[in-house]
Amino acid sequence: MPKQFFDLSYSILNINQMKYNFLGNTGLLVSELCFGTMTFGGKGYWENIGKIQQQGVNELMQVVIDSGINFIDTANIYSYGESETLLGQSIIDLGLNRNELVIATKVRGPMSDKPNDVGLSRYHIFNSVDDSLKRLQMDHVDILYVHGADLRTSVEETMRALNDIVITGKVRYIACCNWPAWMVMKAQGIAEKYGWNKFIGLQYFYSLSGRDIEREILPLAADQNLAVFPWSPLAGGFLSGKYSRDGDKAGARRDAFDFPPINKEKSYDIIDVITAVGEQHGVSAAQVALAWVRLQKDITSTIIGAKNVEQLKDNLQSTTIELSADELKKIDEVSALEKEYPQWMVERQGTGR
Repeated sequence: MPKQFFDLSYSILNINQMKYNFLGNTGLLVSELCFGTMTFGGKGYWENIGKIQQQGVNELMQVVIDSGINFIDTANIYSYGESETLLGQSIIDLGLNRNELVIATKVRGPMSDKPNDVGLSRYHIFNSVDDSLKRLQMDHVDILYVHGADLRTSVEETMRALNDIVITGKVRYIACCNWPAWMVMKAQGIAEKYGWNKFIGLQYFYSLSGRDIEREILPLAADQNLAVFPWSPLAGGFLSGKYSRDGDKAGARRDAFDFPPINKEKSYDIIDVITAVGEQHGVSAAQVALAWVRLQKDITSTIIGAKNVEQLKDNLQSTTIELSADELKKIDEVSALEKEYPQWMVERQGTGR
């Protein structure tokens, strides 16, 4: 049994090389890396991201568990339910203890061409959770994310439905993905007003090629004590080391699915820097990019994915990298956001206080 210890000064638990951070103010501990299952299945356009079937899923999941990761992320929309099905069966096949895992799924995306099989209405939320639990072969999920905004459903109705689904016991916590900051705060205010369950965390695109959440989302999270879970920390594979100005590597994910949108010229500059830093450490550019995200203030758990065991193990090694102040400065400078209004005015006016 590996030695375990609890350090109150940092509120972090260490087991081997994996660290565990508190999820907001819930008291729940999650691994600093979260395993994302978007590559499971391969139905429809999700085939462009990954099409791993049960045997491959089981192999990846065994490595995930052996590494100390206890946080697994899926979504109903990933391969239209296949990801959830494969994940649930893998937990059974490997004989994993469900109570030692934190399982998150999502609701929002269209699951069929039926008119009410999409969105954040009470109707769809309740139906979607029941369907997800059947596919996962579980009686509850630990975290349910709203997977995006539904501008045709009131925030109040959505928050009421989310509160009620928690009360049923089918969902332990609720969280948010891809909403604008004002909408998150509106939702938290409504929940506060009525004594409903609030969002406990935020899942947003965050990488060296996409630092946009530093403007509004990260300050919101810090102010409201919300956990932050970055998705696509390698910018859809662009920072994986497969891409350079000299030519793109064939067979990479972005060849068929060029998402999320990024400034590629700026990203090539970033790749030059993280490749050089990686060479100093004897590691890949991908590991440096993942380490940078992990080391940012207020990041709770970074979501990683993989198409094969080799790729997964490479990503896992990012937890062992410690970047020097000089290396962090170089990486920050090449990837920095341009200051927008009113950000620059707030900073200017705050200098005398």
